[in-house]
Amino acid sequence: MCFVVLVFLVYLVRHPLMRMAAGFWVVDETPVSADAIVMLSDDNYNGDRATRAAELFKAGWAPRIVASGRYLRPYAGIAELEQHDLTDRGVPPNAIVPLAHRAENTREEAVAIGQLMASRGWKRIILVTSNYHTRRARYVFERTLPTGTVLRAVAARDSEFDPETWWTTRLGVKLFATELVGMVVAVWELRHEDARTSDAALPRPTGSQVAGLYHPCTLLVYR
Repeated sequence: MCFVVLVFLVYLVRHPLMRMAAGFWVVDETPVSADAIVMLSDDNYNGDRATRAAELFKAGWAPRIVASGRYLRPYAGIAELEQHDLTDRGVPPNAIVPLAHRAENTREEAVAIGQLMASRGWKRIILVTSNYHTRRARYVFERTLPTGTVLRAVAARDSEFDPETWWTTRLGVKLFATELVGMVVAVWELRHEDARTSDAALPRPTGSQVAGLYHPCTLLVYR
């Protein structure tokens, strides 16, 4: 009898519980002055990650955006599509750093971005990814990037995943399940790694400081 009552109570509060579960995946930190905004690969059809990255750039949080994207063919990849999305949203071409790589998962992408940071001497990044991906991305990046990196994870609203109603669509359920499995794998793979990044807050740059930090576009290939 007690079990039946418990099941009934859980049924009554199922929607708040599912909202709470989805909310756990979302990490949306306050941005700080950074060397670059890093937009992760595999944006959705509407380019929601590009929209959020462009907003942060226009607000002056960093002088450049890294368009990280895996190759789809030997001669083309997602990084090129992201460049197009960013320029469509008003980001100057010379403020976009394309990063083409062959990463097959978030951890491999973090390695590629860490290599780019080391080659440029960058110490501070704002990580932009879809809302449902932010917790796993932050967990992986803080254990993969160079020691002492200042990292902020900022969530992009995703038109394919609403934390308030994700269970009502097939895609929402799929994305939730993918993150659940992905987080378990990430925790297992990085079980011997401690967080390396810093949470130190930095002052926001002035307009003149931002303007003086632009660099031409560069393509880095991770293999």
